Amino acid sequence: MSDRGLALARSKMEAEGVAPAAIETFTRFYHLLESGETGLVREADVEPLTDLPRHADLAVSDADAQAALAQTAIIKLNGGLGTSMGMDRAKSLLTVRDDAPGQGDADEAGGLTFLDVIVRQVRAAREATGARLPLVLMNSFRTRDDTLAALAPYDDLAVDGLPLDFLQNREPKLLADTLEPVEWPADPTLEWCPPGHGDLYPALHASGVVRALLDAGFRYASVSNSDNLGAAPDGAIAAWFASSGAPYAAEMCLKTPADVKGGQLVVRKSDGRIVQRETAQTHPDDVDVSLDPTVHRYFHTNNLWFDLEALAAELDRTGGVLELPLIRNEKTVDPTDASSPAVVQIESAMGAAVAVFEGATAIEVGRERFLPVKTTSDLLLMRSDVYELTDDYRLVAQVDAPLVKLSTTYKQIAAFDERFAAGAPSLRSASSLTVEGDWTFGARVRAEGDAALPDAGEPATVPDGATVTADGVQH
Repeated sequence: MSDRGLALARSKMEAEGVAPAAIETFTRFYHLLESGETGLVREADVEPLTDLPRHADLAVSDADAQAALAQTAIIKLNGGLGTSMGMDRAKSLLTVRDDAPGQGDADEAGGLTFLDVIVRQVRAAREATGARLPLVLMNSFRTRDDTLAALAPYDDLAVDGLPLDFLQNREPKLLADTLEPVEWPADPTLEWCPPGHGDLYPALHASGVVRALLDAGFRYASVSNSDNLGAAPDGAIAAWFASSGAPYAAEMCLKTPADVKGGQLVVRKSDGRIVQRETAQTHPDDVDVSLDPTVHRYFHTNNLWFDLEALAAELDRTGGVLELPLIRNEKTVDPTDASSPAVVQIESAMGAAVAVFEGATAIEVGRERFLPVKTTSDLLLMRSDVYELTDDYRLVAQVDAPLVKLSTTYKQIAAFDERFAAGAPSLRSASSLTVEGDWTFGARVRAEGDAALPDAGEPATVPDGATVTADGVQH
């Protein structure tokens, strides 16, 4: 079964021109998958990460910050489609704000997308520091065309000699029962998936982007997800990283009780090396202690820093095939159809490369560096008045962010937008907002305290100007 499945998968990838490094990476993971590899990192084998330097404590001169940014490139992972929200194009093209700095009205294009904000963050940093600061996106085969079209109006964005993007690899989805490539004639594009953000490494190797950056005079790269607008260019962190001499660094946040997902860094007892443990790599018996903020204080933001010379050397040494742990991701071939065949997607996490680079380090950053949007609940918070855009296009919380929980009615972006067509409610006076059932929000709605809307049993409306409290709608 396995020999046939792997042979079919390799042939399919070769026929589509997938990069050799990506095919070899897939082959390595396939063998791990068929052997029953779980990639589990047991609590007994590791120690917590402690005593990290803090971003807030860095004493960096303007000159040092500018010098470090002058050697830094910004790489954004932009391969995500937002399929969990019912999207079929780049999630970074979602409108995240209806206002520009200093105004409360819609921007000239009807709002700012994630991509708009990212570009303007880079422009603002360039203007403030004089750095060239190239922005390079890792697109997938399903996000590239729309993304490049959206960037076309920004004719000042490209840096001479450097591409605006490089292409993430793709691999076949595997039938869960046979591990053979799935066939889906109704939409053959759904037969393919991106290999997770660990594909950054073979994709960088195949594209030649690292060498191009080095040849253009850049030494460092700041890498983050395009749906995390908190990861704006930062001269202080760039200067700290440059002075550290480390080949690799990860940004870590202090954990709160709400942080029940995402990876964490731990110290492997056998050799003292920092390694990453994803949620999927945590044994069921270890889950409680892994989530305990008094034991494991930090979680991984997926904001990384690379010394490009060290990265180039490792990519050249391995041919782009870094020995990262396997992540087995089980889905259906059509993510919008739960009745479609069950498939396995072979993935890896880019943060797991921390174990590859001797001397890798980490830094504690504030929550303002971690503002991901994974659900429509997150998106509502980002669109609300909890955050304001500064002149340099950073999203700054005006109050402690409330916990937002929307019912499954709002899971798909089309349904979400329809129910918040008049705009997000004011959340500055709310400690939480829980919406059950199906409610459409009018204009100028406010949430206060532990605001909650129960399931009314049928579609209902929060009228214009109403206040939502723990007792429901107050007119």
